[in-house]
Order: sequence, then C-alpha cells, then structure tokens
Amino acid sequence: MTRPLSQPSSRAVSNWILLGVFLLFIQVMLGGITRLTGSGLSITEWNLVTGALPPVNQQQWMAAFDKYKQTKQFQLLHTDFTLSDFKFIFFWEWIHRLWARLIGVIFLLGFGWLLWKKKIKREIIKPLFILFLLGALQGAVGWLMVVSGLTGDEIYVQPTRLALHFIFALGLICYTCWFALLLLIPQRGTVRNNQLRGWTGFILLLLFIQLLFGALMAGHKAAATAPSWPTINGYLIPPSLFTLSPFLLNFIQNKITLHFMHRGLAYSLFIATLIWTLKANKLASRSVYLHKTRALPFMMVSVQIILGIIAVVSSPDIIANRWGLFDWIALLHQITGMIFLLTMVYMLYLVKPEKT
Repeated sequence: MTRPLSQPSSRAVSNWILLGVFLLFIQVMLGGITRLTGSGLSITEWNLVTGALPPVNQQQWMAAFDKYKQTKQFQLLHTDFTLSDFKFIFFWEWIHRLWARLIGVIFLLGFGWLLWKKKIKREIIKPLFILFLLGALQGAVGWLMVVSGLTGDEIYVQPTRLALHFIFALGLICYTCWFALLLLIPQRGTVRNNQLRGWTGFILLLLFIQLLFGALMAGHKAAATAPSWPTINGYLIPPSLFTLSPFLLNFIQNKITLHFMHRGLAYSLFIATLIWTLKANKLASRSVYLHKTRALPFMMVSVQIILGIIAVVSSPDIIANRWGLFDWIALLHQITGMIFLLTMVYMLYLVKPEKT
C-alpha cells in the first residue's frame, strides 16, 4: 500500500480510518496505564464474548478475585490486597480489553456499512483486510503476553513479550495512519527530495529501536535502577554495562545497558531531528503541509527527552500500587513517543524520493 489512492474514496471512509487511528492511540495509552498500575494479570482468562462484561454481583467478584489469588503475583506481591484493590486493577485490564473489542466492532460495522453504501473502492479492500488481520494478530500477541505472567513463578509479564506487544501496536497504528494519509493528502501536497527522505527513514529506524528499548525498560521496571541524570549512577559509561553472558543478553536483561542504550538513542534522535528540521526548512515552500508542520518533529523529540529525564529522576518516589508523579510522567512520556512516531510517519509520506 504505497501508491496514493486517487480521489479519496469518500469523506466517510477517511473519517472512519481517522477514527481508527484515534481509537488505536487511546488503546495504546490504556495499555500504558494497565502496565503502570500493574493490572495486566488481574483477569486470568480470555473469553472473547462473555469476557466483555465485568462481574455484576458480589459472588462473581469473589470468583474473579479467587482466580487472581492463584497467580504468583498475588501470592508473592499482593497478599495484602482487598477486594477493593482487586477491583481497581481489574478495571484497567478490563477497559483495555473492552476497548480492543470496541475497535473490532467499529471496524467491522463501519466496513459493512460503507461497503453496502458502495463508498469503498475495490483498490482499498485488500489493505483493509490486512489491517483487520494485523488487529487480530495484535490481540493474540497481547494474550500471549498475559500468559507469560501467569506461568511459573512470574509476577509480571515477560519484558520481551511486553516489548513485542508494544511494537506490534505501534506497527498497527502506523499502518492505519499511513492508510489515512493515502486517502487525505493529494500528491501535489508532497515534496521530492532524496536527502530529506533518507533522514526521515533514518530517524524512523532510530525511533523504532528507541521505542523497543523503552518497552524493555518498562517491562523490567528499570527506571529506578539509575535515577540520575546526565550520568548513569555517576558514570557516563557504567562499568556494569556488559556483565551478562552471552553478550547479547545485556541488551535484553541488563537494566544498566537498557538505560545506556535508551538514553544514547534519545541524544542521537535529538541531533538527527535537528538536522532534519534544518533541511526541511529549505524545502518548506514546496508544500503547504510541510510548511505548517516541519517544526513538529523537533518539538516532540525535545518534549520526549525532557519527560524521560523527569521520569528517571522521579523514579525513587515510586510507591507500589499508588499512582504518583512518576506514573503521570511515564504515561506522558509514552504518549509523546507515539505522537513523535506518527509525526515522522506523516513526514515520510510527505517527503517522497526523487523520480529517476
């Protein structure tokens, strides 16, 4: 799905896709809240239909609570939980799953209605089918992530599966956003420049890796491991950077290495985005869209770095099962990262390679 769609199928179709982008954005945000509140393992079963409704009486609530009590998370971490505490974490996991169901329903109903009204052109049916499959795959990956925290002696989901779930979600929202751009922005609104296109792709690659390390940081709850800035516990290059064996394991499990990589990539993104902005300024007059939005990437990466620093230095104030400053900042840090990503996807669409 790389070529523009001639004459947007209809305003209804483009609005439907934009609604999908918004709903997916909220879904990823809800996933962040679920992670920060430690709610992901509160619902130990996946029932596609019956699971859409929460417990409605005391007996059902106690039955759900009893199932949670069988998890190692409860037995090793939350033995003091009351039913009220359980209801709190249950709510966030339930609303996260409900929102996913809502996205699926809106997609299917919208597709059926638009198809019936003959507003969907044949050329976009295949991309829409791929979009639906990606959404279903994301749901399966999410359940595999949850299962990883319900087996053995795990008290949280496995960080690698959390990262996979997060990256799949970002891929889905980027695909949907790209689809919306194909419908909304005509080719005359784009510019052709190989150099700026190359920098855009480079930033997206760095950002993808950065978000992957951010997800691993979140999965390992690594922020409090090095609550200092600009140094990492007093070091620019920590001595414990590569202490695990085999070597590559450091990039998955070593919390200090995760800090080092996450911060280093942030500085690299800042410099790369500054260079991108200077180059984009020279081409801004060629596109009204680029002219109006060329400052967004640098603004977003700057805010993203500031929020990251605040999150790290406020991490010693984390109180288990209590929402505080760190949680707010961490959530905003994730939201800003998603906006930055979508901004660069938008720029990739605006800046085309030169014709040969």
